[in-house]
Amino acid sequence: MTETLGSTGEFGLIEAVTKPLAASADVLVGPGDDAAVVAVPDGRMVITTDLLVEGRHFRQDWSSAYDVGRKAAAQNLADVAAMGARPTSLVIGFGGPAELAVSWVQELYQGLADECELVGAAIVGGDTVQSEKIVIAVTAFGSLEGRSAVLRSGARPGDEVAVAGRLGWAEAGYTVLTRGFRSPRTVVDAHRRPQPPYAEGPRAAIAGASSMCDVSDGLLSDLGHLAVASQVVIDVHTSALVVPEPLQAVAAATGVDAMSFVLTGGEDHALVGTFEPADVPEGWTVIGSVAEGNEDRPAGTVTVDGAPYAAATGHAHFRS
Repeated sequence: MTETLGSTGEFGLIEAVTKPLAASADVLVGPGDDAAVVAVPDGRMVITTDLLVEGRHFRQDWSSAYDVGRKAAAQNLADVAAMGARPTSLVIGFGGPAELAVSWVQELYQGLADECELVGAAIVGGDTVQSEKIVIAVTAFGSLEGRSAVLRSGARPGDEVAVAGRLGWAEAGYTVLTRGFRSPRTVVDAHRRPQPPYAEGPRAAIAGASSMCDVSDGLLSDLGHLAVASQVVIDVHTSALVVPEPLQAVAAATGVDAMSFVLTGGEDHALVGTFEPADVPEGWTVIGSVAEGNEDRPAGTVTVDGAPYAAATGHAHFRS
């Protein structure tokens, strides 16, 4: 007989998912008490949170519970890295229907834990509740290790725009899945489990990044956040952007412009930042430039090869 949330109950579920969890050096008190205790050596902590709703952010017929866990952790850990911080811990809020198998939740938490292991972070607590749909709320914490946080508001005219990580892969995977296919496997896997370049966040901060964010909603959309916060103009140079073969194959098969995957596709959680030309870290790719605003291109604008981008620039919540 399959154990379900209804037959196991809240405390049985909590024990089932927290017993296998590993701690880390940052965690002084982990799951089991009313709250966790996490070390904050320099007195500051980076905090971010995300919410995933079944049917909106993931589908069980597209992704396994383990995949969902990896993705849920990744999008939060990437936000911490985008501040130039090192992720230390996560707390998880989980809601699900009573008939959901306990094994599904255990696989979810294994995915969360395995993604945390990539950066040395740990799951330190959370909450569970019954709900009609599966809902996962993840809050991540990070340490700046004595550095200043890298904000969106620091880009300066004369800076170069550079990116670390993949662009467009998850969107190509989503395009394939929405058409009922499961290949190319590489892009479908990219949609299921992003691969953020976590270590590049602190590296960029140490190198002197003036601004940074992760690419969750699309390159142009997220660069728009930097442009508005910094009150500058950002121009993206398509000649510097490479469209990998799997993305070209999906574009050819679906009638989509391959470059649009790279420019507007989200959920790969690459890191994009601005640097003085001499400060761009090795391994980052320069893809654009920062300039002052003027009458033709007001501050807060993002252009592509010097001109406005005609199509939607990326995902926007609540946009119909």
